[in-house]
Amino acid sequence: MTTDLSAPDLPQSPGSTPTAGKGKRPRPPFGVSTVSLLAVLIALFSLMPLGYVIFMTAATGWDTAVALIVRPRVGELLLNTIMLMVLTVPLCLILGVGGAWLVERTKLRGNRWWAVALAAPLAIPAFVNSYAWVSAVPSLQGIWSGVLIATLSYFPLVYIPAAATLGRLDPAIEQSAASLGLGTWAVFFRVVLPQLRIAMTGGALLVALHLLAEYGAFAMIRFDTFTTAIMVQFQSTFNGTAGNMLASVLVFLCLLLLLAEVKSRGTARYARIGSGAQAKATRAPLGGYQAPAQLALLALTALAFGLPVWFVLRWLSAGGAEVWAADEFLPALLQTLLYGAVGAAVTTIVAFPMAYLAVRHPSWFSKMLELSNYVTSSLPGIVVGLAFVTVSIRAVPGIYQSAGVLVAAYVLLFLPRALVNIRSGLAQAPKELDEAAQSLGKAPLVSFFRVTLRLTAPAAAGGAALVFLAIVNELTATLLLSPNGTRTLATEFWSKSSEIDYTGAAPYALLMIVLSAPMTYLLFQQSKKVAGQ
Repeated sequence: MTTDLSAPDLPQSPGSTPTAGKGKRPRPPFGVSTVSLLAVLIALFSLMPLGYVIFMTAATGWDTAVALIVRPRVGELLLNTIMLMVLTVPLCLILGVGGAWLVERTKLRGNRWWAVALAAPLAIPAFVNSYAWVSAVPSLQGIWSGVLIATLSYFPLVYIPAAATLGRLDPAIEQSAASLGLGTWAVFFRVVLPQLRIAMTGGALLVALHLLAEYGAFAMIRFDTFTTAIMVQFQSTFNGTAGNMLASVLVFLCLLLLLAEVKSRGTARYARIGSGAQAKATRAPLGGYQAPAQLALLALTALAFGLPVWFVLRWLSAGGAEVWAADEFLPALLQTLLYGAVGAAVTTIVAFPMAYLAVRHPSWFSKMLELSNYVTSSLPGIVVGLAFVTVSIRAVPGIYQSAGVLVAAYVLLFLPRALVNIRSGLAQAPKELDEAAQSLGKAPLVSFFRVTLRLTAPAAAGGAALVFLAIVNELTATLLLSPNGTRTLATEFWSKSSEIDYTGAAPYALLMIVLSAPMTYLLFQQSKKVAGQ
């Protein structure tokens, strides 16, 4: 026996619009064709950086492109980048999955405190982390320094999804394996670890993409990657062909990573099917490993979070009250907050048509449109910045280095952060309420604002907060596109630290950490909500 959840047929008042009808989808506020057109325009706009790379590669010519790509310098950058990923990604997987297992599946003392502490390093921008480590060890440079800083900066990207997945896994399979004689470690490697595949591959992809995109952290320790080399080329020859060819190689690596992640997901299903409530996982006793586990987690959080905060506070103390001169940091703080607020608002508005189409009118077409945004967001900020530099100069020179271009770049870089949240909010807003409002005579636009938008507002606000705090820490695109006279916390920090004025850079580092802390906590809370905790 099924239950019809659609709105009942209600009598209409004179002059009202036709009813939505029983079992029919509510009419979108601007019509399906209008919403689809908006989504298509957004998708085409989001593919501009990829189109730029393809166009510049084709315009360069085959012989010139091959000569610029197949040369020792590119081989050196490629080796550095591959070695960085080969060393860093496995370390992040070990630390992230290991920390998640200790917190979620063992009788670790203070596990709730450790759950937050292991996510906290995500509040430290990687280039601030590098600044702190260079302060501690001035001779730091090279591949191993890059691996150290990148691992400490990015392992929470694996820990957070792994902890969320462990929190919602049905322990029945593990209990069955244990009853068949498998020990704790055998159960972990043969039963638990395979169920973490999606979380691990997704986290590994995020770490790898961050490694390809990161500029400030590696430039500070003089470790050459494609991103640092492209920035040097841009600063020396502005929009040179060599820099564009390096960008094409970088984009190719990003697309390879996306394909590898999709391939590695596999086709296995991990959802629980069956009657009854899911059992609560039994935590494994640590016994004599309790003290080593506590010391290991303490060392990890101290290196990843404690050391950067300590050196930021130390430089602040060394600089005294003079470093807090209002005419120095206040303009940067206000402009950062302004760009963050405007960028978050525009990104959230732009995400609505595509999210609405994906939830209320799902099809292969809407999935392809949505995928275009994820492809673009995976590209490094420096590639997006170069695309906007080239297109604005060649097509509309008057908008080059304008605030509008910078905000547009933020929209492309961080649109998925808003899209995912809004899509989740729309999925939880029953369409039957929209139908009922329209059947009572409300116009589609009125019912959208009074019903759907109000129900989606909390999720949209969460997405906007994530976009806002991502903009606060954005460096490379801001350096390339910001109007003359623009001062943000990230660019001012970079300017001061590049001049070895570490005391002057400390206030900007502290403010970025303070503003980033809510994003980290929000991500942590969202992961717990997904896990039903």
